Amino acid sequence: MKETPMTQQEKLIKNKLGLIELSKHLENVSEACRVLGYSRDTFYRWKELYEEGGEEALKEISRRRPNLKNRVPVETEAAILAIALEQPAYGQVRVSNELRKTGIIISAQGVRSVWLRHNLHTMKHRLRALEEKVASEGVILTESQLAALERSKCEKEAHGEIETEHPGYLGSQDTFYVGTLKGVGRIYQQTYIDTYSKHAMCKLYTMRTALTAADLLNDRVLPFYEEQGMEVLRVLTDRGTEFCGKPDEHEYQLFLALNNIDHTRTKAKSPQTNGICERFHKTVLNEFYQVAFRKKIYRSLDELQVDLDEWLRHYNEERTHQGKFCLGRTPMQTLLEAKSVTVEKMIDQNQLVAI
Repeated sequence: MKETPMTQQEKLIKNKLGLIELSKHLENVSEACRVLGYSRDTFYRWKELYEEGGEEALKEISRRRPNLKNRVPVETEAAILAIALEQPAYGQVRVSNELRKTGIIISAQGVRSVWLRHNLHTMKHRLRALEEKVASEGVILTESQLAALERSKCEKEAHGEIETEHPGYLGSQDTFYVGTLKGVGRIYQQTYIDTYSKHAMCKLYTMRTALTAADLLNDRVLPFYEEQGMEVLRVLTDRGTEFCGKPDEHEYQLFLALNNIDHTRTKAKSPQTNGICERFHKTVLNEFYQVAFRKKIYRSLDELQVDLDEWLRHYNEERTHQGKFCLGRTPMQTLLEAKSVTVEKMIDQNQLVAI
């Protein structure tokens, strides 16, 4: 059975008891103090405490006492916490100024001290607190609160933080240039990743067009989700020509419209927005292509696709992932374990549409 690690307090008590026991064993206080590096004065102080109260008396007692006179009044602290949720985008200086208008005098540093005490010291923390309050109390948000949450959502997406609720909620699609195969020509990989479970699907092509982008969804993605009893609600892509064009003429756009799939494009000049695909491409390059091309000479696209499919099976079903929702599980495990939640949300959505 695995032993529970000692706390800092227990380690300190053990050291003090060790000094007392060593002095008994050596029958020499000076020698025991010299060996363990303590003064005789410290030894006799600990010995007296131990004789009077046992091990409990040897606990380290902090001599620092909080100076409550320096703490802001309860009413002021409540006002600061209220404005932190009402106006999460306000900085400490602005909060100080706004409170001054109401007759509450407190410095910007005083505001920050209250924020630190309640873990509200950054806008990200304040927005999280606001979201938790809305979820628990069902509060109706003001215009400024909604605007702050929307800005936060946009910033998250611009820095690669994608909001996803369940498998099928958002898929990330991108094109990866594999290289040139002798006798075949240029090879492109169409990649689709479920942003919740990190389950990946790929197919190889010799062209980079809207038709090949739509073919991946038609041939592999939609049949897979249909088999699992789920749907793809939204797809995130970059602004490449294979994904973007005139809605009434572009093959990929038409395919999404036909299957009732929403299309989100990445922020211009921000490739990190689609970072899930970018990270996967680095993984497939390092773990599959660089190894496969050194082991075998491929003479056809189908031959390479067979080996890629086998590696994808390993990636989805055997290789554990440390993502936000995977937490050490495989992508397939994560997807299947969240299946019930997905189906429930689909039923709720269908009921709302019917109403």
